[in-house]
Amino acid sequence: MNLQVCPIQHIPEIDPSVGLGAVLKKGLSQSGLDVVPQDIVAVAQKVVSKAEGRIVQLAGVRPSAYSRLIARHAAKDPRLVEVILSETRRLVRLRRDVLICETRHGFVCANAGVDRSNVDGGHSVTLLPLDPDKTAATLARQLGCGVIITDTFGRPWREGLVDVAIGSAGVPPLLDFRGRTDGYGYPLRVTVLSPVDALAAVAGLVMSKTSRVPAVLIRGFEWTPVAENTQFLKRSPEKDLFR
Repeated sequence: MNLQVCPIQHIPEIDPSVGLGAVLKKGLSQSGLDVVPQDIVAVAQKVVSKAEGRIVQLAGVRPSAYSRLIARHAAKDPRLVEVILSETRRLVRLRRDVLICETRHGFVCANAGVDRSNVDGGHSVTLLPLDPDKTAATLARQLGCGVIITDTFGRPWREGLVDVAIGSAGVPPLLDFRGRTDGYGYPLRVTVLSPVDALAAVAGLVMSKTSRVPAVLIRGFEWTPVAENTQFLKRSPEKDLFR
């Protein structure tokens, strides 16, 4: 496999008045990248949220008494806590300045995906897209290739952040190797890999927080289009050992 990850340049500041698919097409063209169906475009959540108007100005937020209580415990802006809780289905952990939340999508992540970075200097926050898989499917039709929407998550048991897939279209979310044998003939019983998360992590190396590159073209990964999306990555409660 000869994997290539090419930054998509010439992406302007995104707002709800522009069509993200058209912007990405123009950026691909200006970057000298011709898309073929086996290509994959990975797009950072932040630009998707901006394109969908998922932005909240903190000046207009009125925190509840409960949000103020949590804010004092977590040493956070109570307005930010109010927004986080509004995006939260379940508060998983609260420890010092960390709120681990289960979002309405079913993701478990810090601050329910609410983020102040790369918006307007901290006066506003972005929320996760309402339906990242649906957005990925729309972009895939417009671009004519696979699409992954990425966001930066922490990981249990390990330091450091990596990008993972929060939305996908076409690209297999899982590859099941169970029932096959390894190179020594040993039967594989539990090996199920996640290509979309692995590709999102690779894309994240190019779409760093400070690079101002919100999308990349991934080429060289062999895949067969599937109907499944990131809904298949969510672990059911009966399999969740930490719930």
